This record gives sequence, C-alpha cells and structure tokens, in this order.
Amino acid sequence: MSRSTTKEPKPDWIKIKLTTGDNYQEIKSMMRAKTLHTVCEEARCPNIYECWANRTATFMILGDICTRACRFCAVNTGMPTELDLEEPERVAEAAQSMNLQHCVITSVARDDLQDGGASIFVATIHAVRKRLPLCSVEVLIPDFLGNPDALRIVMEAKPDILNHNIETVERLSDRVRAKAKYSRSLELLRNAKVLKPTIPTKSSIMLGLGEEWDEILQAMDDLRAVDCNILTLGQYLQPSPKHLDVVKYIPPADFALLKEEGLKRGFSHVESGPLVRSSYRAHEQVKSAALHM
Repeated sequence: MSRSTTKEPKPDWIKIKLTTGDNYQEIKSMMRAKTLHTVCEEARCPNIYECWANRTATFMILGDICTRACRFCAVNTGMPTELDLEEPERVAEAAQSMNLQHCVITSVARDDLQDGGASIFVATIHAVRKRLPLCSVEVLIPDFLGNPDALRIVMEAKPDILNHNIETVERLSDRVRAKAKYSRSLELLRNAKVLKPTIPTKSSIMLGLGEEWDEILQAMDDLRAVDCNILTLGQYLQPSPKHLDVVKYIPPADFALLKEEGLKRGFSHVESGPLVRSSYRAHEQVKSAALHM
C-alpha cells in the first residue's frame, strides 16, 4: 500500500450525504434532554446523519471526558470529576424511546476508576434488557488497563457482542493510541473468549495512517489467532489539525479486496469501506455472527 501526500483533497468516495430529517432532529433532542452522550457526536462520526435518520445510535457512557489522548480521536481529554450512577437508566430510557433492536454501548477510557467503569457497563446492559428484553446489546469497551476482573464482570453480564478495537497495525499502535498496547488488546479479546466462548468478539482497524498492506493482513491474522469473529475496516479521517495527518485515502477497491481477505481468514462478518466505523450497521453484524457461532 503506497504512501501519498498528507494534504491531498478528500476524494469523491469520502463525501458524506447530509440527511437531517425528523428522525435525526428527534434523536438529537432526546440526547440533549436526557443529558446523554453518543460517540456519533463526540467522535464526529461521518455516518451520524445516516444512522440517526435510521434511528440508530451508539451511546457513550461514563461521561464525555476521556483520561487518554489518542492522536486519532476527537473526544475531549482530561480528568473526569464525577461518576453518574443514573446514566444507565437514562440510556435504557432512550433506547426504549427509540425502540431499538440492537443497542451499542461504548465509553470514554476511565483510568481514574479502579474497575475502569466496568460496573457501569454492566448496569447499562441490565437496564437496557429490563426495558427491551428482545434488544441485543453490544459493548465496545476500553482495555481497562488489562484488569482481568473488570473484563470478567462485563462478560458475566453476557453482552451479545464484545467489541474492543485494536485501531491500527502493530507498528503504528504506540504512536496512534495513548496508553493502549497492541498486545494487551489482543489479550483482552483472547480472554473474553476464554471467559465466554459463545459470545462473538469484534474489532476494528483504521486505514490511511501509513500502514502497509502486509501489516493489515498480519493484523487480521493476529485477530483470528485470538478467535475474533467480526472485523470492521474504515478510512481514518483527521478530526482536527492537532490530530494525526491522513497519509493516504484508501480507494473503495482496496477495501473490497480486504473484505475478501478477511472472509478468507474466517471472520464471520467483515464490514469494509471508506466510511465504515466500528458500530456501522452493527444490527446486521450481530445476526451474521449468531449464524456462525
């Protein structure tokens, strides 16, 4: 995968269709009224208009201040000052109002908490299921600094999908991610399967940060070696001038080839495209994973 200039204009395939209809406005108002955060907004996801128009959203719990400062991420960084114990119930209320069939819950990193916020993940899973018994629940968790007890209590809540992103290839990991370790992320995914072998696991890789083709394939092999089931691949987009530059815009044809490579390696589902993000079309992924478990 060859490199190109960092300041090239965005190609046509990266253009985003703006859709701000009634559903989008309703969900935005609901999030404000319940003082909830979504990764859709905080991370400036390019799919927010499509997803909110389709009444889907990824809830971001544990506040909106992250204790890490990853060089790809637009979420605010700093030292959180409080823990909102009523947040799980408000998430569940919003999920019920949206009549969700699949609910995705993620969070900022909370390295200031002994369990990294795992107990709030569990409370949110239980609250959503109490209000929506037929709704599948996916959690996109941080690495909890490798705390095995934090992972264990999340897995005991039996999410329908356990998601943890490696984000990039091994060579670039320390430069791209703050405090996170490539090997620790793989170990988390491995341990999740040891704890609950029947729960599908999922991870995501951003492209366009300077990775080579063989490195992407190696990352796929690394994920399959820990029995990761679902893979998403998307284009990195620089959220602000202070973040990492885009090294290359990856053409859709390359994403299509990488999807084939992933499926050949045994992933049950591969979502691959320039605007794909970890939770994009997540409701379709849970069905695909269930068929292969």
